[in-house]
Amino acid sequence: MSLSDTLSNAMMVIKNAEYSGKSICEIKPASKLVGAVLRVMKEHGYIRGFEVINDHRGGKIVVELAGRINDCGAVRPRFSVKKTDYEGFEKRYLPARDFGILVVSTVEGVMSQKEAMERGLGGVLLAYVY
Repeated sequence: MSLSDTLSNAMMVIKNAEYSGKSICEIKPASKLVGAVLRVMKEHGYIRGFEVINDHRGGKIVVELAGRINDCGAVRPRFSVKKTDYEGFEKRYLPARDFGILVVSTVEGVMSQKEAMERGLGGVLLAYVY
């Protein structure tokens, strides 16, 4: 397991825990980016909640799963997206229209692609969840 990309790592931990039917999982090391992506997942009901624990060794995040994730992952390489290009990336990463979310980092923070489209913002693709 490579620790070079904390977001890919976190998404794999969540996906594996979800597949094996666990209700909680632990992501190490913690990062602000992972926390922001988890916040968006919580807002859309994919996870119940999460708690950041600072153990002075990189920290960890304990995630409470809701059992609603079919697949999730980090987008590598991180594509830049114009506000008009979201649909193409939705087709590429999500199985159907209005099913799942793309997590995007914009100048106004990390949000779902739906919110970014409403606000007319482009950004950088971070992850997908459905």
